[in-house]
Amino acid sequence: MAATDSHTSARPIEILLVEDNDADAFLTQKAFDGNRIINRVHRVEDGVNALAYLRHQDPYIDAVRPDLILLDLNMPRKNGREVLKEIKNDPDLRRIPVVVFTTSDDEKDVFDSYEQQANSYITKPVDLEKLREVLQKMKEYWFSIVKLPPTS
Repeated sequence: MAATDSHTSARPIEILLVEDNDADAFLTQKAFDGNRIINRVHRVEDGVNALAYLRHQDPYIDAVRPDLILLDLNMPRKNGREVLKEIKNDPDLRRIPVVVFTTSDDEKDVFDSYEQQANSYITKPVDLEKLREVLQKMKEYWFSIVKLPPTS
């Protein structure tokens, strides 16, 4: 049975989108809509809220554990680098795959993200059509090819 089939028959795929830019968040959410994979995108706007969400802290006490985290690096309050480090150093969170999805193509950001155990690093294209293509490929890879770890 393919990973997609096991996810769609059991429950929706839960995605935590950590993105401070409203336009980028909107486009990302739209890219995950309208396909045969049942998924839910939950968005938080900064690193402080991302960690509160993942740790079920107020106001996210009833938050579902995500199957995948899409993490921007450049955010207010707590940036993605700090969030990634905390996630991967937390025994309860470290198995959640984290895709760094950011506008930065700086080699230092790429290197540092992988040093902090990011599962993937994707630079957001500025062209809308290319962004859609990248998100479609990301969706196919993470939800049709990869077997994600159990959330419990």
